[in-house]
Amino acid sequence: MPLQNRKYDFAADALFLDFDGTLVNLASRPDGVVLAPDLIAMLRQLQEAADGALAVVSGRPLDHLDHYLAPLRLPAAGVHGLERRDATGRMIRLPAPDTDCLMERLGPMVARHAGLLLEPKRGALALHYRQAPHLEQACIEAMDHAVTFIPGFSVLRGKMVVEAKAALASKGEAIASFMREAPFAGRRPVFAGDDVTDEAGFAWVQSASVGGLGIKIGNGPSQALMRLDNPAALHQWLEQAARGAG
Repeated sequence: MPLQNRKYDFAADALFLDFDGTLVNLASRPDGVVLAPDLIAMLRQLQEAADGALAVVSGRPLDHLDHYLAPLRLPAAGVHGLERRDATGRMIRLPAPDTDCLMERLGPMVARHAGLLLEPKRGALALHYRQAPHLEQACIEAMDHAVTFIPGFSVLRGKMVVEAKAALASKGEAIASFMREAPFAGRRPVFAGDDVTDEAGFAWVQSASVGGLGIKIGNGPSQALMRLDNPAALHQWLEQAARGAG
């Protein structure tokens, strides 16, 4: 069934949303994203209509999400689930491997190429090459090589970025944690994301024991059962749901 024809059920569903490439368009730098003018108001309305069962699940740290989504402080998982704020505001932080050695190994490469950017996070390190796409393979090989010397990390390849993250964290596990708590427990999870980093979330919500729905934003192969073209199309679908809830 086309996604646009599926009505969101605020009484039965729990909504999980990735940030970059899903709620906002990708930017050349992580600090360059621009929010649609009505995004904050729409998220507030959706959260109220769902009795709080809405959360953001992102590779960004929570303080970055809070900066962009202020004054909202939504339930959220950051750094692929390494840090999480539940619906009561309680913070849960998993043990984080040290990224200093990764920085030391990758820093010289980044210094040699103006188009590369290292984004340090607690328990993760992202190497962006959006402004130097010809260096994609070199970046992937450098990150793969670096993590072989440092335990506790796994490598994710995203859109113009390769990231070492804490191996024990994933978006699927973060969503599972939310679903064990109020107000998410007992609902059907719906997760929208755009990248390879979101596939773990799609896999968990669509597992046979859960029966939820993954929504892939944009092109590319995915196990998600539904698809929308871009963040604007997701906004339109969510706006329709919000109007229906009103």
